[in-house]
Amino acid sequence: MKIKLILADDDVLIRESLKIILSMDKELEIVEVFKNGKEAIDFLLKNNIDIAVLDVRMPLINGVTATAEICKRTNTKVIILTTFDEDDYIKEAIKNGAKGYILKNTPPQKIIETIKMVYEGNAVLQDAVLTKLSENIKMKAESKNKIDKEKFTERELEIMKLIAEGLSNKEISKKLFISEGTVKNYITSIFQKTGLTHRTQIAIYYLKGEI
Repeated sequence: MKIKLILADDDVLIRESLKIILSMDKELEIVEVFKNGKEAIDFLLKNNIDIAVLDVRMPLINGVTATAEICKRTNTKVIILTTFDEDDYIKEAIKNGAKGYILKNTPPQKIIETIKMVYEGNAVLQDAVLTKLSENIKMKAESKNKIDKEKFTERELEIMKLIAEGLSNKEISKKLFISEGTVKNYITSIFQKTGLTHRTQIAIYYLKGEI
């Protein structure tokens, strides 16, 4: 069964190029392409699509606003694909429910891998984007420390740190010599204590010093 996805980008060359590139993977099916966020939303409200790959800056409704509507009103998972890596775009898109955020200069295979990872339930923030975001967050955290370690157990703090370093559940389990199931239980506890909903938010939460 193929992963059904749509693309939305106001640049026709990028839009069609992505369509051709992604269509080369036998596990992906490009159902439709759009030139703005409004068209994407209207289509998704009437069709069951697994993944929506959206550009940030589009006419009528941009990618960030479209993400909020799509995540609120459909089961489609959103990946932001853009040339812009400004903090505000990243944070707003994640806040609105985006499960992936990568740059357009990312190699095609990496984009395909991201789509598959998000489809499987993972949140993906490209290394270059996470590094930039982390650096700026750390600078702000230095001037305003919000650490409250009493809120979490030592193990939870350790797992949050490893998530912020980009480790998967499997890698964390190996590093800490515990099962993946135990790692998932700790992450669930972290979600409950923070009100967060996915791993990328935990990484940002940790890096901002809000622990």
